[in-house]
Amino acid sequence: MRTRFAPSPTGFLHIGGARTALFNWLYTRRYGGTFVLRIEDTDQTRSTDESTRAILDAMNWLGLNWDEGPYFQAERVEIHRQMVQKLIDEGKAYHCTCSPDELETKRKKALSEGRKPKYDGACRDKGLSKSPGSVVRFRCPEVGATVVRDMIKGDIAFNNEELDDLILERADGYPTYNFAVVVDDAQMGITHVIRGDDHVNNTPKQILICEALGYQVPLYGHVPMILGADKARLSKRHGATSVMAYQEMGYLPEALVNYLVRLGWSHGDQEIFSMEELVRLFSLEAVGKSAAVFNPEKLLWLNQHYINAYPAEKLLEVAIPFWEKKGFDVKDRQYVAKATENLRTRSRTLVEMADSGAFYFQEEISYDAEAASKFLTPEYVGHLEVVLERLPSVSDYTKDGVEAFLRVIAEERGTKLKWVAQALRVALTGRTVSPGIDEVMVILGKDRVARKLRRAIDRIRSGG
Repeated sequence: MRTRFAPSPTGFLHIGGARTALFNWLYTRRYGGTFVLRIEDTDQTRSTDESTRAILDAMNWLGLNWDEGPYFQAERVEIHRQMVQKLIDEGKAYHCTCSPDELETKRKKALSEGRKPKYDGACRDKGLSKSPGSVVRFRCPEVGATVVRDMIKGDIAFNNEELDDLILERADGYPTYNFAVVVDDAQMGITHVIRGDDHVNNTPKQILICEALGYQVPLYGHVPMILGADKARLSKRHGATSVMAYQEMGYLPEALVNYLVRLGWSHGDQEIFSMEELVRLFSLEAVGKSAAVFNPEKLLWLNQHYINAYPAEKLLEVAIPFWEKKGFDVKDRQYVAKATENLRTRSRTLVEMADSGAFYFQEEISYDAEAASKFLTPEYVGHLEVVLERLPSVSDYTKDGVEAFLRVIAEERGTKLKWVAQALRVALTGRTVSPGIDEVMVILGKDRVARKLRRAIDRIRSGG
């Protein structure tokens, strides 16, 4: 078995393309086949090296390693031209000199008459030769039907008379998608083509070309599209569609892979899968026929699960770039590791972690206005002053020891522990919500706590 993922480098790898790549990769890995990566870059006006790099980066980040490639379609243009000439020589293709304006006029006329706009075969039997501006068209059968034996959707029949004499080679000498993909799939030995169902209507054309060239027709499977919550096709207005945008937003690759596979595939009620489980369980038989709906909240839930499940050292490695991006000093890895561990259960993304844990690295924190107005006041300043005064004498500077220390202060001052804790929380973090204040104080250390308390007290005393 040989499968392929063949993106066009005209932009970043989007969510739909990533799911297609994942389904191909899983299917291949389950059955011990070969996964081929091919970059379909024959559209010279839109293909860019930047997009190619972005696609490869996204594949690597998701862990979708390929066995062969990347092959570049543009490097195979001479092979495509040879195959075009073969079809011409065998009378299965022909040169067409109809201009774009002529074709547009015919299209409009067909629509006005309620007919399907298709090429009328004007040049079919003229025996024309190549000339400036001419294209090469496929001589499509005019009778019978072409059946797509789809591994997901079942058999789909297309009447040949409804198909077009599609262009095989453009006027610039480059092959069209429908032709190049057939030649490349055949010559690369691709046995299974798994792709989005936006290609369903291309498939009968490709089968006919495949048969005309004498190639073995691969097996096809068309995966249903992904929709937004409004049931419209997933687009930028639904949020990020680029894979690497999710990396930048602090998602883990395991979470995105886990989420993508569930967009159209299921195994009972199970929601969370390791890659090993997916390789063992994945099948096209379990891929649904209807469109999947992208749910950002579900992805966030999964991401939080994986953040909590990550080994400490691995989480530290992926978190550090997000701390660095905010300009924080991460040289003390032990300290950064403590902060990361403290925040993991509260963070849905690594960006959230870096934002919510900024106080661990900032000498001068920004106080939430509402929090400061409530807790950085003369009513609470006495609590902070006592904590600052007695802090050096705390011998058991552990979570339990700090809690006991604060509880004694609350009792002595005739108040509840929560009010002392909240005043401390705002003084140390700038917010009313944070990890346990005893945990925060332990991680910050006595010196950092003391400096932050002095600033908070000075702010209150100065009427700030």
